[in-house]
Amino acid sequence: MKRVLKTYAIAAAVLLAALPCGAQSLPDTLAVPAEERVSVPEPVAVSPSQLLVSADSLRRAYDFAAALEVYQKAVASAPDSLFRVDAQERMLLAQNGLNMTEYCSDPVVVAKRRFSLSDFFLFYPLENRSWRSLPNPLDSLKDRSVSATYVPEGARTIYYSTHDQDGIRNIYVTHSLDTAWTAPELINEQITSTSNEIWPMLSPDGKSLYFASEGLYGMGGYDIYVSRWDRETHDWGIPVNLGFPYSSPYNDYLFINTEDGKYSLFASDRECPGTDSVYVYVLEYDPMPVRRAETSPERLRNLSRLSPSSDPTHMDNGSAVSEEMPENEDTRRYMAKMSQVRMLRDSIYAYGKRMDTQRAVISKTEDQNEKNALIARVIEMEAGLPLLQDSLAKASKELQIIEMDFLTKGVVIDPDKVQTTVEKEVVGTSSGYAFSKNRMGGRLKMKVQRPKPVFDYSFKVLPEGRFAEDNTLPTGLVYQIRLFSSASHATVSQLRGLSPVFEQRSASLRYTYYAGLFKTYKECLQSLNQVKRAGFRSASIVAFNDGSPIATDRARAMEGSNRSLWQVKIWPVDGVSLSDAVMSVIRQHTEADIARVVENGSVVYIVAPFEAKADAESMVSSLKAVGLANVMASEIR
Repeated sequence: MKRVLKTYAIAAAVLLAALPCGAQSLPDTLAVPAEERVSVPEPVAVSPSQLLVSADSLRRAYDFAAALEVYQKAVASAPDSLFRVDAQERMLLAQNGLNMTEYCSDPVVVAKRRFSLSDFFLFYPLENRSWRSLPNPLDSLKDRSVSATYVPEGARTIYYSTHDQDGIRNIYVTHSLDTAWTAPELINEQITSTSNEIWPMLSPDGKSLYFASEGLYGMGGYDIYVSRWDRETHDWGIPVNLGFPYSSPYNDYLFINTEDGKYSLFASDRECPGTDSVYVYVLEYDPMPVRRAETSPERLRNLSRLSPSSDPTHMDNGSAVSEEMPENEDTRRYMAKMSQVRMLRDSIYAYGKRMDTQRAVISKTEDQNEKNALIARVIEMEAGLPLLQDSLAKASKELQIIEMDFLTKGVVIDPDKVQTTVEKEVVGTSSGYAFSKNRMGGRLKMKVQRPKPVFDYSFKVLPEGRFAEDNTLPTGLVYQIRLFSSASHATVSQLRGLSPVFEQRSASLRYTYYAGLFKTYKECLQSLNQVKRAGFRSASIVAFNDGSPIATDRARAMEGSNRSLWQVKIWPVDGVSLSDAVMSVIRQHTEADIARVVENGSVVYIVAPFEAKADAESMVSSLKAVGLANVMASEIR
């Protein structure tokens, strides 16, 4: 009986996940009377692919716990290793989502409105004409996810997203040198994942960088992250997922805080019927959000819908609209008259086009009665045209009077700015918040320096060998493969495709050649056979420390003692123990030991060892994403 009921509950959860977001409960047809439940048949076996689809639906319905259970079944029944890896990656998204439900914020929502994916960014309260169309000198490829680059007038530093050689979008930065812009540089390794990073936006104070990523710690689609500027390292710090409700299992991006400090905005397709539109959400800016745990999928769905507040005190329409010029009674009167003139001009133009269309139809009509009716209609329209023209002349004259009045008062009005302001598309005023549409900026013209080609020192066998650009050995311990000695300089053909090849000249004026730079003996040994197969039968491994040759046995001993290890220190929120969410994140990243110690009177948990700094910092990033503030990675000395 319990087994049957559990089966029914899981099936109902899968069906509930497929309901529209507005659905609050299962359809009545799913209700099973108590006396009939014992007769529910065993479920029909489903394929691993069907399990994956069901689990994805549950994850997108914010039922992460149920999704995990179904993902585990998909992994257990995986037909091959590729399917298993895919299922495990999706399962990790559900686990991440479950972890982040421990730290949900509940912002005050001022407004939201759906816009086309192609121009939603124009409705953000940013500087007018600051978005530049793609392609441009910074981003040569327009795609579905990104269609513009943010370059405000007078910018001295630009952060932007563009494709690398593998077609993946990364975030780059370039700085103005007055006459040119520096060669674009990848922002840093912490903000770069194996997937796309898009829509980077700098905070008004320049201390925070917001962006979206589909490759960092998240729950599916694009999540929103923030990285803080580190004044000590002069670099951007480890990115932190903003969590619920800013991030979701859907695509979330383009987060900004307005310069006036009143609002936060971001876009998401979480409620959209298709993939060609997004909602833009306007929230009250909250510098210190209160976070709480929320486990109910229904409440998580309600939270993520971000329904606007009905409290009018949260609405400040003036801050929502990007102003092109300061307003007072005179400028408002001038702008209203300018708008009337523009409207009349547009009406006359449209009126004339309609008459031209009617005349074209007359010339093609063969029935005389129908032709006469059309001719009468055109004559009637022509009679009405002078009325519109008189109205335009009157409005234009009134506009000139206002302009003359401005001149007598010494007020200077820029007609281009006024025209830009009155032509803006404004929507949403009925809700108490106006989304004002900015114009696209002009064609981006900038001279960008070409990046200097960087010599690749990784060991390779190429069609044509290459000598090292710099024969200086790096500091520390390195291994190389000795090739041969010669009384004269070797030629490229003698390298037999090896790269890089270093040349050293001895006191006896002989030249010795070495291939590669290897950090470990094992790495060097793996390449030795390639060198021998290339024709260097007597090739051997040699070692150097700070540029000086040392015995290989001594180098291997040093290698073992000099190995750099890393640890992660965690200060628990309650000062005593680690939460289940934190433990879950730790176990996702490592099977390393966890030690509980007391430092300066405080309880500290140490997770170690990590053989790579990147692995330790990755776990720190994930822990911060679930709301843990006091955590750091450090080298074990």
